[in-house]
Amino acid sequence: MPDNFESFIQQHRDEFEEQGPSPRVWGALEKELTNQRKGRVVLLLQKNWFKAAVILVLFVNAGALFYFTKHKQQQRQELAVIAPEMQEAKAYYTSRINEKLEQINAYPVSELGLDSTARKELELRNDTYKALEKELKNNPGNERIRAALIRYYQLKLDLLDKILEELQEKRVTPGHTKKQYEAEI
Repeated sequence: MPDNFESFIQQHRDEFEEQGPSPRVWGALEKELTNQRKGRVVLLLQKNWFKAAVILVLFVNAGALFYFTKHKQQQRQELAVIAPEMQEAKAYYTSRINEKLEQINAYPVSELGLDSTARKELELRNDTYKALEKELKNNPGNERIRAALIRYYQLKLDLLDKILEELQEKRVTPGHTKKQYEAEI
């Protein structure tokens, strides 16, 4: 029986093979497919362009935030690497200055007699400090800059001490609140 089947296939082979659609039909199908794909992509972009733009902006912001925070951490670590002996002096003077600033801030603003610009200059990290720290990073071996930074700390402490002495001479106690002071007047 298998021989009969094979001979049947051999005899009728031409009937089994079909030519299929003509080249004109294939051309028309390809044209339709390319038109549909282009229209579909453009249509999707028209609907979602705003979403894509928002996602792009979020990624750019995240990248910028990551870069700047990492850069900031490196700058902080650089001072410890550049001038390790300055770290000890910085820690000492910073703690002392912050103590004095807390004592001064305990007084009522009206008793201090300082405007906002003067109060800003009393803060530890003002423009002078930032300039000295930047110079130290740029010239780590320069002893004059190190001495200037330490002198800055000392002058800041002296200034804060004088302000506290004057406040104590006025016999104003830090416990006076603004309301208590106004009530006494």
